[in-house]
Amino acid sequence: MMRSFTLFLASLALPLAADVSGWLNWRGPLQTGASLESGLPSKTEPGKELWTYELKGAGTPVIADGLLYAFGFTGGTGEDVREKLVCLDAVTGEKKWERLFSDYISDVVYERYGIGSPVIDPETGNVYLQLSNGRCVAFTRDGDPLWEHSLMEELGRLTFPNGRTGSPAVFDHLVIFHCVTANWGTNGPAQDRFYAFDKQSGELVWYSSPGTRPVDSSFCMPVFGKIGGHDVFYAGTGCGNIVCVDANTGDPVWRFELSNGGVNSQVLLHGDDKLIAVHGKENLDASTKGRMVCLKIPTEYPDEQLVLDAGAEVWRNDEPVAFTSSPVLAEGKVFITTATGELLGIDAESGDTLWSEKLAPDQIHASPAFGDSKLYVPMFDGAFYVLDPGQETDKHLYEHKFEEACLGAPAIWAGKVYLITKEKLHCWGPAEGSFEGAPASAGPAETAQEISRLQVVPAEFALKPGDSQDFTIFGLNATGQRVKELTPEKWETFIPPTAKVKATVDASFEGATLSAADDAKLSAGAFKVTANGLSATTRGRVVAGYGYEEDFEEVELTMTNPLDEAEAVNFPPLPWLGARIKWHVLERDGSKVIANRLDNILFQRTMNFFGSADMSNYVLEGEVMTDGNRRIMSTVGFVNQRYLVTLVGNSQILEVSSNHERVKQSVKFRIRPNTWYHLKSWVERQDDGTGTVHAKAWPRDEEEPADWTLSVPVKHCHPHGAPAVFAFSPQSQKRVYIDNIKLTKK
Repeated sequence: MMRSFTLFLASLALPLAADVSGWLNWRGPLQTGASLESGLPSKTEPGKELWTYELKGAGTPVIADGLLYAFGFTGGTGEDVREKLVCLDAVTGEKKWERLFSDYISDVVYERYGIGSPVIDPETGNVYLQLSNGRCVAFTRDGDPLWEHSLMEELGRLTFPNGRTGSPAVFDHLVIFHCVTANWGTNGPAQDRFYAFDKQSGELVWYSSPGTRPVDSSFCMPVFGKIGGHDVFYAGTGCGNIVCVDANTGDPVWRFELSNGGVNSQVLLHGDDKLIAVHGKENLDASTKGRMVCLKIPTEYPDEQLVLDAGAEVWRNDEPVAFTSSPVLAEGKVFITTATGELLGIDAESGDTLWSEKLAPDQIHASPAFGDSKLYVPMFDGAFYVLDPGQETDKHLYEHKFEEACLGAPAIWAGKVYLITKEKLHCWGPAEGSFEGAPASAGPAETAQEISRLQVVPAEFALKPGDSQDFTIFGLNATGQRVKELTPEKWETFIPPTAKVKATVDASFEGATLSAADDAKLSAGAFKVTANGLSATTRGRVVAGYGYEEDFEEVELTMTNPLDEAEAVNFPPLPWLGARIKWHVLERDGSKVIANRLDNILFQRTMNFFGSADMSNYVLEGEVMTDGNRRIMSTVGFVNQRYLVTLVGNSQILEVSSNHERVKQSVKFRIRPNTWYHLKSWVERQDDGTGTVHAKAWPRDEEEPADWTLSVPVKHCHPHGAPAVFAFSPQSQKRVYIDNIKLTKK
């Protein structure tokens, strides 16, 4: 059996020679969930592990050169619940270091944390992770911070109650994150997107929107391959597509619509020209749910994105229904656990189901792993199986059941099997052992030196007044690989011919440095650079800094409300993330104000940032009001340093919260509909990391009270965070209004 598996490797995309080796990503060295090691344990008895470590989690540990990195969470309730990245000795389980992260203003509910995995860079050993609320962090192998991004505050990432993030992916000089964002401008509408950052500097290299409008979130990790000399990756998306994207440039290559819901399971490459994918949502051509397909991959790199149709299918199998469990490819077979708790063995060439084993009532998230001709199969109900899929009859080698759920996937390294449950990280196997990874490929052909296009880094930027940003211009060859860094010859404002808003950035270039003056105005737009006879663009914003005031009086009301043609409206400031499809500027009570739009029920709740994530110790205030009556009103407020400060009309309270299950306190406050109130907030942080969130509200026509209406002590005070406006209109029934926003340094 091992011989056939080894021969099968010849058709897989193999890694290049690396300085760091191990189980570097959650699906292992072959991107398939399969290991090449032998001598792996046939029993995984509780109490007879090599070691265990207390860690609540639902992902997969990754291991490199004797160091294990695992993502989970800790604590009991409230603020004590924090996500954790921990580094352990992979042989002894001894803790080397850990980093803790508090959740903020996300939709994550209950204890749906740690549903994802880190990834290790094979060149440096650096570790990358996306937390449940979209905070992306990078550390050295010793735990020193490299950089971080709050995608929610910087790019308009949406959060979801399930907390799923999957895993980033490292490719060459890039680390790629997958999420749904509602950014600004052409990227304002919500869409499933990929963001590639420079793995060392954290600068944004490219972003890509290869699918259509999402109906779900997706946390599918990219799988890398080649088309026509181009480096590409494949992934499922929240719009139900399988997409192929150029890994160097972000250019969409092709897509195939697989389902009416998000595709979360990782895809498999089978040979040089086939891809296998599975989903668990409604099919496009039937009322049934779930399907596995094998697609014929185009062998030529297209000039523009292809949309593949059913003719690309090599085979389909309607038996597998997998929402979030990913398949394994080994020995010419696909092994998959289904939503109803079966383990299926499927022939990778024909798509025929060879056998089925009922293992549990159902399956959520958890995925199998393969090694030493054995399958290691965790199930959601806590059952953990070791099976020999080559046996004709009894495939069970060992099984036991944990008292807690299993939602992750096993990792295999140096003769050992690792598994995270909702309570512990377990390690079985011998202390001695050596890792066997995939043989390295011969490496890429010599990079063509002719430059055919430019790449501007960062691809998107945000400046506060007084800030500056350095840019780097790379010349790329015809297959998107970097040739060399270039000196810019000219920078100029760029307005696309099709742009509906002729917007420009209030900042100027000197050499490769863009600077915003101290009095720069809120603005957004793009710049074009010319070098080596070619050109490329970057886009960005000047966002609010300390001293920002907004009364909307300069906005001309040149549009009409789609729900009321008699009402003149216009868009809010372009640099506000995701705001133009969620808010209108209009006249109310003799003044121009912003009001949340009610023409799309998907946006009944909206939070739109207008400043920078590195801001701290500021006072954010303004005038707020809700439509309604004594039976139904809405919620309106601000986000100050990652704390939500709101007047909740239906509950008649002034409330301070972050994630609602972590920090949430309120006091009674009488709120009348169609009455203006002044709302003011300040986050006071102490040197020891504790702090107090202050809030006060009063009728607009009255004097400001001397004392804060509500002061909420917090144990782990967020050190910084961007300002934002917030609205929640249940069932999109009653609008809220905001005016005279003021942001000042305390």
